[in-house]
Amino acid sequence: MHAAVTSRQGTHAVLRFGRIAAMAAIAVLILIAGVWGSWGTAQHAMLTKGRESGTIRVTRCGADTCTGPFTPVSAGATARGRVVVAKTVAVRTGRTYTVVVKPGSDEVVRSGPAGVLYAWVPFGGALLLASVVIAGGLRRVRLAWVMAGSGLALLTATFLVL
Repeated sequence: MHAAVTSRQGTHAVLRFGRIAAMAAIAVLILIAGVWGSWGTAQHAMLTKGRESGTIRVTRCGADTCTGPFTPVSAGATARGRVVVAKTVAVRTGRTYTVVVKPGSDEVVRSGPAGVLYAWVPFGGALLLASVVIAGGLRRVRLAWVMAGSGLALLTATFLVL
């Protein structure tokens, strides 16, 4: 009888460890995907030193992109008749935005606080999603609330700035 109880306890411990390891791996994977999704744009918006920076006056918008002339602000930047910026809810025809040119292209990303916050939106979503996994799968409710609050604060700040 004693061996059966010990065996059940050992099986329960192994299953519990497996659940914790799997949920932790999923949460980490979600967070890595959020950083990966954000970094492609965030690196240009945050690390502006040595990059061409200026403004774009949006003249035309298509389904996914908007275009307009680029007016340089930084030393060494060259004026361009047409650059491309991603079309978002915050980009409108006739408005002017501060931007940074992606090296080796005519594609620009928004810079300044609005550009940096917008670049990190995928990470904010990842924080919200990972908080559900951490609360339900790992049963770490306080950590989940902190992560959810951080993600919500990032998304709200982006909404207010844009």
